Amino acid sequence: MLKAICEIDSIPEDGCQAIELKQLALFAVKKRKQTFIYINRCPHMHVPLNWEPNKFLNNSGDLIQCSTHGALFNIETGECLQGPCLGQSLQAIAHEVKDGKICIKESDLSKQ
Repeated sequence: MLKAICEIDSIPEDGCQAIELKQLALFAVKKRKQTFIYINRCPHMHVPLNWEPNKFLNNSGDLIQCSTHGALFNIETGECLQGPCLGQSLQAIAHEVKDGKICIKESDLSKQ
Protein backbone atom coordinates (compact mmCIF):
# COMPACT_ATOMS: atom_id res chain seq x y z
CA MET A 1 0.00 0.00 0.00
CA LEU A 2 1.27 3.46 -0.90
CA LYS A 3 1.42 6.37 1.52
CA ALA A 4 1.43 9.95 0.23
CA ILE A 5 4.15 11.90 2.03
CA CYS A 6 4.03 15.32 0.33
CA GLU A 7 2.93 17.23 -2.76
CA ILE A 8 5.50 17.15 -5.57
CA ASP A 9 4.96 20.89 -6.15
CA SER A 10 5.87 21.70 -2.54
CA ILE A 11 9.52 20.93 -3.33
CA PRO A 12 11.18 23.80 -5.19
CA GLU A 13 13.30 23.03 -8.26
CA ASP A 14 16.94 22.78 -7.13
CA GLY A 15 15.69 22.77 -3.54
CA CYS A 16 14.84 20.50 -0.64
CA GLN A 17 12.09 19.75 1.80
CA ALA A 18 12.17 17.94 5.11
CA ILE A 19 9.44 15.33 5.49
CA GLU A 20 8.64 14.29 9.03
CA LEU A 21 6.70 11.07 9.46
CA LYS A 22 5.86 9.42 12.76
CA GLN A 23 8.25 6.57 12.03
CA LEU A 24 10.96 8.36 10.08
CA ALA A 25 12.59 11.67 9.17
CA LEU A 26 13.10 12.01 5.42
CA PHE A 27 14.03 14.75 3.00
CA ALA A 28 13.41 15.25 -0.69
CA VAL A 29 15.64 17.01 -3.21
CA LYS A 30 14.41 18.11 -6.63
CA LYS A 31 17.02 18.53 -9.35
CA ARG A 32 16.44 18.68 -13.12
CA LYS A 33 12.77 17.80 -12.50
CA GLN A 34 13.78 14.55 -10.78
CA THR A 35 13.04 13.92 -7.13
CA PHE A 36 15.35 12.04 -4.76
CA ILE A 37 14.29 10.98 -1.27
CA TYR A 38 16.64 9.98 1.51
CA ILE A 39 16.45 9.21 5.21
CA ASN A 40 17.59 12.32 7.08
CA ARG A 41 20.53 10.63 8.75
CA CYS A 42 24.26 10.90 8.13
CA PRO A 43 25.87 7.46 7.71
CA HIS A 44 28.87 8.63 9.75
CA MET A 45 27.29 9.82 13.00
CA HIS A 46 23.60 8.97 12.50
CA VAL A 47 22.58 12.59 13.06
CA PRO A 48 20.19 14.72 10.95
CA LEU A 49 21.85 16.30 7.93
CA ASN A 50 20.12 19.66 7.74
CA TRP A 51 21.53 22.96 8.95
CA GLU A 52 18.09 24.42 9.56
CA PRO A 53 14.62 23.56 8.27
CA ASN A 54 14.82 22.50 4.61
CA LYS A 55 18.55 23.39 4.34
CA PHE A 56 20.30 20.23 3.11
CA LEU A 57 22.47 21.52 0.25
CA ASN A 58 25.87 23.17 0.17
CA ASN A 59 26.12 26.86 -0.78
CA SER A 60 26.36 26.14 -4.51
CA GLY A 61 23.32 23.84 -4.33
CA ASP A 62 24.98 20.98 -6.19
CA LEU A 63 25.64 18.59 -3.26
CA ILE A 64 23.92 17.47 -0.07
CA GLN A 65 25.99 18.57 2.94
CA CYS A 66 25.96 17.24 6.50
CA SER A 67 25.61 20.06 9.01
CA THR A 68 27.67 18.25 11.66
CA HIS A 69 30.95 17.63 9.86
CA GLY A 70 30.53 18.92 6.32
CA ALA A 71 30.46 15.59 4.47
CA LEU A 72 29.30 16.05 0.88
CA PHE A 73 26.94 13.67 -0.92
CA ASN A 74 25.93 13.29 -4.56
CA ILE A 75 22.28 14.34 -4.97
CA GLU A 76 21.41 11.64 -7.51
CA THR A 77 23.08 8.67 -5.79
CA GLY A 78 23.49 9.68 -2.14
CA GLU A 79 27.15 8.59 -2.25
CA CYS A 80 29.54 10.44 0.05
CA LEU A 81 32.13 12.20 -2.10
CA GLN A 82 34.06 13.97 0.65
CA GLY A 83 34.25 13.65 4.42
CA PRO A 84 34.58 11.01 7.14
CA CYS A 85 32.01 8.68 5.57
CA LEU A 86 33.72 8.60 2.14
CA GLY A 87 32.39 5.71 0.08
CA GLN A 88 29.26 5.26 2.21
CA SER A 89 25.86 6.45 1.03
CA LEU A 90 22.69 8.03 2.30
CA GLN A 91 19.80 5.60 2.49
CA ALA A 92 17.51 6.23 -0.48
CA ILE A 93 13.76 5.67 -0.29
CA ALA A 94 12.01 4.31 -3.38
CA HIS A 95 9.04 6.44 -4.35
CA GLU A 96 6.65 7.29 -7.12
CA VAL A 97 4.60 10.32 -8.02
CA LYS A 98 0.88 9.67 -8.19
CA ASP A 99 -1.74 12.39 -8.73
CA GLY A 100 0.79 15.10 -7.85
CA LYS A 101 1.84 13.45 -4.58
CA ILE A 102 5.08 11.69 -3.70
CA CYS A 103 4.20 8.24 -2.43
CA ILE A 104 6.24 5.51 -0.77
CA LYS A 105 5.36 1.97 0.18
CA GLU A 106 4.18 1.73 3.78
CA SER A 107 6.16 -1.50 4.11
CA ASP A 108 9.37 0.48 3.44
CA LEU A 109 8.69 2.60 6.52
CA SER A 110 8.73 -0.38 8.85
CA LYS A 111 12.08 -1.64 7.47
CA GLN A 112 13.97 1.45 8.56
